[in-house]
Amino acid sequence: MSDYSELDKKQDVHILHSMGYAQELERRMSSFSNFAVSFSIICILSGGINSLAQATSGAGGAAIGIGWLIGCFVSLVFAVAMAQISSAYPTAGGLYHWGSILGNRFTGWLTAWFNLLGLVTVLGAINVGTYYFFMGSFGTTYLGLEDTTTVRILFLVIITGAQALVNHMGIGLTAKLTDFSGYLIFATAIVLSAVCLIAAPSFDFARLFTFANYSGEAGGNVWPQTSGTWVFLLGLLLPIYTITGYDASAHTSEETVKAAHSVPRGMVSSVLWSALFGYIMLCSFVLMLPNMDDAAKQGWNVFFWAMNAQVNPIVKDLLYFAILVSQWLCGLATVTSVSRMIFAFSRDGGLPASKTLAKVSPKYRTPVSAIWTGSILSVLFVWGSSLVSIGDTPVYTIVVSCTVIFLFFSFAIPITLGLFAWGTSKWDKMGPWNIGEGMYKLFSVLTIMAMILIFVLGVQPPNEWALYITVGFLVLTAIVWFGFESRRFKGPPIGEEVARRQAEIAAAEKAVGES
Repeated sequence: MSDYSELDKKQDVHILHSMGYAQELERRMSSFSNFAVSFSIICILSGGINSLAQATSGAGGAAIGIGWLIGCFVSLVFAVAMAQISSAYPTAGGLYHWGSILGNRFTGWLTAWFNLLGLVTVLGAINVGTYYFFMGSFGTTYLGLEDTTTVRILFLVIITGAQALVNHMGIGLTAKLTDFSGYLIFATAIVLSAVCLIAAPSFDFARLFTFANYSGEAGGNVWPQTSGTWVFLLGLLLPIYTITGYDASAHTSEETVKAAHSVPRGMVSSVLWSALFGYIMLCSFVLMLPNMDDAAKQGWNVFFWAMNAQVNPIVKDLLYFAILVSQWLCGLATVTSVSRMIFAFSRDGGLPASKTLAKVSPKYRTPVSAIWTGSILSVLFVWGSSLVSIGDTPVYTIVVSCTVIFLFFSFAIPITLGLFAWGTSKWDKMGPWNIGEGMYKLFSVLTIMAMILIFVLGVQPPNEWALYITVGFLVLTAIVWFGFESRRFKGPPIGEEVARRQAEIAAAEKAVGES
């Protein structure tokens, strides 16, 4: 980062001080690292593969050839609008601050809780996805492991613990690994695409634009029996669920150089590159399938079924290993994102034991308590929710379907507030990344429409219980806010409070050795 001058550093710190916060975390992330942390969480080799059946057992080839592009555009809408805000307010836990500054204490608190709940549960879901990929690729075949709750939780404890340990040891090490992850995802996606095309029986490109209806038995019961139009819309959940997590660029703002420039660029570019490489990879996979009808019947096992049938065993295992490493690095980046959200919310007193959770290690310059708390909660969530079922469906499956609703809702709140705050005293100064008032308001309106679509799709069978959990969480949130937090929680510093904090800022920076 030879182009990061003292003037740049002073500018970054000045922006942070102007919002009432100390430079406790260490700025070690380059612009590429900021991009890579979001690109690693999106990880087309994780969601794009583990959730593939939502498309192949839904509308077939068209769910990829057409549906992927539509779903990625939905995610891009959120990313562009968030990028505009992130350039003006580049702080850790960005969404929480945006919700507070552009709205009020309540909207900030609400944004934080939805984002935090989404991040903790998505970390669990990502690592569970890694577990099932490990079982399908190596665990059962080579190690003879059986899928039991004990094996699953033990696997999660090991990999999540390793992810937390790396994060504990400093942003420098984490950034190096997420940088590597970015290159690894690019390379593996390209190689996997090439292998699929070489193994393809023919280049039947019409398959990518042919609509089918594999709901019900024809698609291994991935989706209940429904209409062709509806199953295509449900298939949009594959790209929407995969292309998320780009808020990590905002969460690591205080560790990124030239944050007002780098963060919005990292957010948008991570979505665009994931969309492009994911499209090439998944289209290549669809072309490789021996037969769409047979592929649809495989349900959630479609990726392993096709790879076993079409690809050389040694090449296949090498690809599996690269995908498995990428998925672990995806979880690593998610721990970073979760911990910065916990840290940012805690330093304003938003969580129980906030003083402990907001502490930064002087040695490693990381929020150690927040890192381990987020990681432990994700494992406990998977363990607890796997033991309880509603009917025949584990609570874990139901809550994971709520996760993306919670995450996108936490994105939509500050974006919608910005629609009304633009040009007012709440938001009268834009950052260097500026798409203009007209474009921002257009993307804000598109965000509201996209949020409605995501919510409607997210609560359809077999995930209808997600509606009740979401409504229940909203009711619980209202009780907690009006019963307790409305009188206690002060929110982020604004106005005179920022000036009052100057002595605290200096003391906090001195404690971690920041000159």
